[in-house]
Amino acid sequence: MDRPGPRQPAHSHAHDHGQGHAFTGLRAREREGLVVADRRGMLKASLAGLAGLSMPDLLRLRATASGTRPPGGKAVILLWMAGGPSQIDTWDPKPGRPLENRGPFGTIQTKLPGVLICEHLPKQAAMLDKFTILRSVDAQHSNHEPNKVFQTANLDAEPRVSPSKDLYPSIGSIVARHHGSNAPGIPPYIAFQTSRTHVAYAGYLGKRYDPFIANQACKLPIYNNVGVDSGRMSPAGFFNLPGGLTHERLKNRRALLEDLDNLRRTLDSSPDVAAMDRFNQEAVDLLVGRRAQQAFDLENEPKESRERYGKHLWCQQALLARRLVEAGAAFVTLDLSYHTASGTWDTHGDNIPPYGGISKGLKPLLPLFDHLITTLVSDLEERGMLDDVLVVAMGEFGRTPQMGTQGSTDGRNHWNPVMSMCLAGGGLKHGQVIGSTEADGGHIKDRPIRPSDLAATIYRHMGVPLDATYEDTEGRPHFIVADNGQPIAELF
Repeated sequence: MDRPGPRQPAHSHAHDHGQGHAFTGLRAREREGLVVADRRGMLKASLAGLAGLSMPDLLRLRATASGTRPPGGKAVILLWMAGGPSQIDTWDPKPGRPLENRGPFGTIQTKLPGVLICEHLPKQAAMLDKFTILRSVDAQHSNHEPNKVFQTANLDAEPRVSPSKDLYPSIGSIVARHHGSNAPGIPPYIAFQTSRTHVAYAGYLGKRYDPFIANQACKLPIYNNVGVDSGRMSPAGFFNLPGGLTHERLKNRRALLEDLDNLRRTLDSSPDVAAMDRFNQEAVDLLVGRRAQQAFDLENEPKESRERYGKHLWCQQALLARRLVEAGAAFVTLDLSYHTASGTWDTHGDNIPPYGGISKGLKPLLPLFDHLITTLVSDLEERGMLDDVLVVAMGEFGRTPQMGTQGSTDGRNHWNPVMSMCLAGGGLKHGQVIGSTEADGGHIKDRPIRPSDLAATIYRHMGVPLDATYEDTEGRPHFIVADNGQPIAELF
């Protein structure tokens, strides 16, 4: 059993409610009204909140309801490479080894003297002083479908053997609970999700801290499961209000009264409105503040910026991630996969469609990823945001040192003894490589880094207490940092 950690005192705030308003009778500041446990509560919060709550009121009530301190400006963008990228063919190349080990790619010198990475990552190589490469990440307990261990930092979340795999909260959900969003009207934890099995949710913390699934809120190109653009766009229907209501109409108090009965009748049948329930007080700003709606709308981004990122689906999502953290999101996950099964980075071999091997499967992904991550990091830096935003790029495990697995030409199978990943931003000490592997890239040589160490690093960046706990369904406490994980010291 996990040891209990110290409890955080509950926050309490009192203030003079002062003036009455047209919707005083709805008793919005009573629990039934403003703590949105059901759809009626959401409706009451929306109506009365518009009439009588100022922005300081909303912030104060939000802190009271969540039990957290007012948020700061820190954020995390997780680039989730679903399927598990090959460490040898990305950030830990082994030149001079036999072909079946080193793979088909060459290497390129980086801005860090003596440090080589894959030749298909030239943009990252040119600005590697902005990054840290971790070459000794221990993925022994990790698997995929669903991807749980690294997104929860809990070894007991191993998806193939643990019956409670879905109950351990994601790092993003922990951040949502303890840090919250950085501005009202923006969900704290947002995910662009290709498959439900690719993204970890809140588990024991409750649905309130599940990610807001961004796919439903923005217009993006639709790709098929092998990465072909269909020419169609996603509908972005989340912000469509039912029954002919408009944002302008919702701002009108008299119109609210007139539409009250119609809105009540539509609440139970509208998935768009029902999905807002879990955002509690933030539902008010989601409905009428437009902060989130504007952040999700790429038409609000200058044309030059959109062209800089490019038209590819993943690059557009990266631009949206920047817009969302700029608007106040605290944790954004991009599911970088076309395929809804194990993931596009699951490069078993060219005889195992649709994944491909190293040459046909991985090679087309690397220039795209290279452009995406360097554009995102450069953009954050130019906007003065890089010290506040930590960018993390990783998958769930590495790939076998030997090619040709499962009868393929150059595929690599799952390999969890070691994987590589990279970090940028967050005000951390970058321009370094941490850890190393044995000569064939198959096992850790020195400085093992565990999932719990990564989580502790993220929590320290986000100001989340490392000794914080949560309770399971039996009321037993669990530390958010399992296995005595420690922040990666070289980064601080």
